[in-house]
Amino acid sequence: MDLKTNLDEYYMKQALYEAQKALERDEVPIGAVIVCQDRIIARGHNLTETLTDVTAHAEMQAITAASQFLGGKYLTDCVLYVTVEPCVMCAGAIAWAQVGKLVYGGADEKRGFRKYAPDSLHPKTNVISGVLADECGQLVKDFFKKKR
Repeated sequence: MDLKTNLDEYYMKQALYEAQKALERDEVPIGAVIVCQDRIIARGHNLTETLTDVTAHAEMQAITAASQFLGGKYLTDCVLYVTVEPCVMCAGAIAWAQVGKLVYGGADEKRGFRKYAPDSLHPKTNVISGVLADECGQLVKDFFKKKR
């Protein structure tokens, strides 16, 4: 395993920590972190129930926090780590923010951007999928199993 893989796993574990925070609030357990120059500059987790806001996804929370931290709307030098493949709405926000790299864990076969809008990301955004996919996916599966 190389250093890049280790770093991707390290930051994905930080996103999983955020997903745990969502779970503690009885939110769909999805978490995100944004890294810039090897430093986490923003964190987010789903808050749709807490805020009564369908747009309060983990990615949206993290993008807003990162933009505020950097004092600008473009995140070209940043990496977004998210535990589950972004939906179309989040993919659009990732594109508008021009996030340099997207790393996600589990695929979302039902609502993921790849199914509905595979070209929705910015053309320069590098995408890596499947990082800690089993852990990321299991958290969501267990959540919905308990809900049923």
